[in-house]
Amino acid sequence: MKKQLKFTNVSQSQFFATLRERTDTYFKKQGLSPHANAAMWLKASLFLGGFLLLYVLLLSNQFGPWTMLSFCVGLGLFAAFIGFNVSHDALHGAFSSKAWVNRWLGNSFYLMGANPYVWKITHNVVHHTYTNIPGHDEDIEIAPGLIRIDSDEPLKPWQRYQHYYAFALYSLASLSWVFRKDYMKFFKAKIGQQVNTGHPKKEYINLFAGKFIYYFFLLVLPYLILDVSWWQVGIGFLTMHLTEGLVLGLVFQLAHVVEGTSFPTPTSQGDIEEAWAVHQLRTTANFAPYSKVAAFFLGGLNRQIEHHLFPKVCHIHYPALTPIIKQTAADFNLPYLENRSFLSALHSHYRLLKIQGRPAPLVG
Repeated sequence: MKKQLKFTNVSQSQFFATLRERTDTYFKKQGLSPHANAAMWLKASLFLGGFLLLYVLLLSNQFGPWTMLSFCVGLGLFAAFIGFNVSHDALHGAFSSKAWVNRWLGNSFYLMGANPYVWKITHNVVHHTYTNIPGHDEDIEIAPGLIRIDSDEPLKPWQRYQHYYAFALYSLASLSWVFRKDYMKFFKAKIGQQVNTGHPKKEYINLFAGKFIYYFFLLVLPYLILDVSWWQVGIGFLTMHLTEGLVLGLVFQLAHVVEGTSFPTPTSQGDIEEAWAVHQLRTTANFAPYSKVAAFFLGGLNRQIEHHLFPKVCHIHYPALTPIIKQTAADFNLPYLENRSFLSALHSHYRLLKIQGRPAPLVG
């Protein structure tokens, strides 16, 4: 049986101890809760209400095909924004100090066609612990055999062109989630090296009932109500998910798969010779961190460093944490990776794909 991976550099632990002390001091001095404030609740209401409004308008049968198709694009965008701004914080326990509030808001994940229980295992437990570690963090296995981001992975001939076709594959992320990923992850014996058995019986019901309800409201009910054919419903559903998938895929890639982020390999003893918090700094990058537009729509996920270090803090507070984390990282001579804009991060990701799609240059 393979030993569970551990972070072994105890000498680096002072960094996170200092950082936690400084952030705790900030919240105490400001008299703030690390959870949602009024602005956060307003934003959550806006995205949830926007999704519901678009859905009602779509089913009203009062609009032509092109207008309804635009509603489908809007549904895809709002589903992604709900995932970023509501579900994500709630499932991390960051939205509220009350567990039942987080659980209730976390169920908004069903609006994306995704299962919150599976997400908490694959994301909260595995990805946040073993970020960017090949063989452990399956979130970086974007399309195995098609996209290569790890230099130790065998190079396939077609991956020479991955910087061209990768973005089309990202747009399929949401469809894969709805029809494949949740089922596959739920019944997989291991996710990375994490044992994934012994699920509560109610989660079997939640998985299949949640998917059935989603398929009914997004596929069956529109077909029954609208004056459109089955293939038009299919086009609308596909359009919604291609939009949603592209947004979801890009946000994740620009935070972890850009130049400068590392993909560390465990030692022969199965250890990472860094402290966990330092590992997060080396494997995560911010993008467009000072853009208020990005912060509003992406739920703070443009500040992934803040999120990975403090996942239980609501993203509404990330801008205030940035200077604290930056200064502490500088004090300990540690990196703080960021791309100043969305486009610079996108270009960096493109360059990394291009480099990883070609053989390593010969040395000497």
